[in-house]
Amino acid sequence: MEVATAGGWRALLAPFDRQTPPPVSLHLAVLVEPYLGFLLEGRKTVESRFSVRATPPYGCVNSRDVVLVKKSGGPIVGAFTAASVWYYRLDPASWDDVRQDFAAGLCAQDGFWEERAAASFATMMRIADVRRLPAVKVPKRDRRGWVVLSDRRQPERLLW
Repeated sequence: MEVATAGGWRALLAPFDRQTPPPVSLHLAVLVEPYLGFLLEGRKTVESRFSVRATPPYGCVNSRDVVLVKKSGGPIVGAFTAASVWYYRLDPASWDDVRQDFAAGLCAQDGFWEERAAASFATMMRIADVRRLPAVKVPKRDRRGWVVLSDRRQPERLLW
């Protein structure tokens, strides 16, 4: 796993520099422990988001998009590329598929599935190119766990 230097930041954000529209979107994901540590260590190979309504990242993240990783209540500490993305409208059959196909990559801990039982939508992302980044504080104070920062479909709009 690479630790990004100033040059690493430039390489990571290169798709957003002078390309109109940029070829990928930029996202911010808020993670809690132990999942943040698992991701940065390379043990967690799938990121997931479950929701009652179809809210981001559902329908918003695509393969090759860049995801900045922020510690809950803390700074941005890493990033990854979404290698593959799957969207699910959850029903009993799709719940079984999600559990079977992704449990190991999610590093699902005790209570993981029970905490998400009320969800109707799921977004699953295969993680690639994980980078630790120098800690950067951001002025995010709301409770959203996922923010679309720059959307390739609307490059002029910064959704903060």
